[in-house]
Amino acid sequence: MPGHGVPRGPEARAAAPTRPAQLGRRAVLAGAAGLALGASVCACGTAPPRNAMGSAPPSPAGLPRPAAWRPDPSDVRPEVKLRAVRLVEALGRWRDGGGGVAKARERVAALGLPPALAGQAGPLLSGADAAVVEVTDAQYGGILAGSASVLVVCRQWTRTGGGPVVAGGTTVDVRLTAGAPRWSVGELHPAEPGPAAGSLPEPARQVLGDARIRLPAAAAADIRGGGVHASVLRAMLRLAERYRMDVSVVRSGHPLNVFGTGRPSDHPPGRAFDVWRIDGRAVVDRATPRALVEAFMRDAAAAGSYNVGGPLLPAGAGAGRQFFTDDTHHDHVHVGFTG
Repeated sequence: MPGHGVPRGPEARAAAPTRPAQLGRRAVLAGAAGLALGASVCACGTAPPRNAMGSAPPSPAGLPRPAAWRPDPSDVRPEVKLRAVRLVEALGRWRDGGGGVAKARERVAALGLPPALAGQAGPLLSGADAAVVEVTDAQYGGILAGSASVLVVCRQWTRTGGGPVVAGGTTVDVRLTAGAPRWSVGELHPAEPGPAAGSLPEPARQVLGDARIRLPAAAAADIRGGGVHASVLRAMLRLAERYRMDVSVVRSGHPLNVFGTGRPSDHPPGRAFDVWRIDGRAVVDRATPRALVEAFMRDAAAAGSYNVGGPLLPAGAGAGRQFFTDDTHHDHVHVGFTG
């Protein structure tokens, strides 16, 4: 991986950038964490479903059987992401008779986390008889030495009585703090996209209908709400002419400020979007060609972004210009705009 320069721009995190000399050590640590998590650790969505005991988790009758999420072995602090994801999975999945906040508190307590977190679950909890949840991505909203924000993007299916299965989903900003022997969760901030707009501009309708732009539930709701800037929508459409891209977050579900700072993020005002997979290849996966990621970052800048962050600094791109890199952005490409 190319050397990491000093991160610049509003979305650059407070964390120190990763230096080339650190990469070997990070790979060793990540590999060790992967072994600790089990031999089945692999990229998101490709591992067979397993619970803590190593067997396939049961699924309520009539609902899908989604695979359990696993961090990529080359992730930065994979155990932190896994801690956040397991909480979201516990909150958003229950069998008949397991609905409601009281039962959710029991599931949270079983993870060794504060039961009161169940009261912050938002749309993950409902009055349905049964539910299952699938985490499609977990990316950092920020990662520092003692604290982290993990944006858990998920789909959820619920069933009530003999009625139809209802599909939904959300993105949850999970806030964690370092601890022994494991990191703990202090807060949950589920996405709040707001209602759909009465009418949408043509670029918004095109983005929603473009099969090459894969949007999770919260991001699609952001666009339907009409609060995403035209510069973002135009850039998505331009990039989709060349790439298939999986978006992780647009407005809702992202920290209001750049993590670890008091600077406002470009995401909540609808001036940014993050991409976690390009042409079916996860950005975090070390097997993904770096040339692909670099080309996407350059094309994002050419599409008008003033602030492109990712796992590398494109060759010839000096610090303080359009590009930046740091540990927070090792797992996605951030594309920001001034308006």
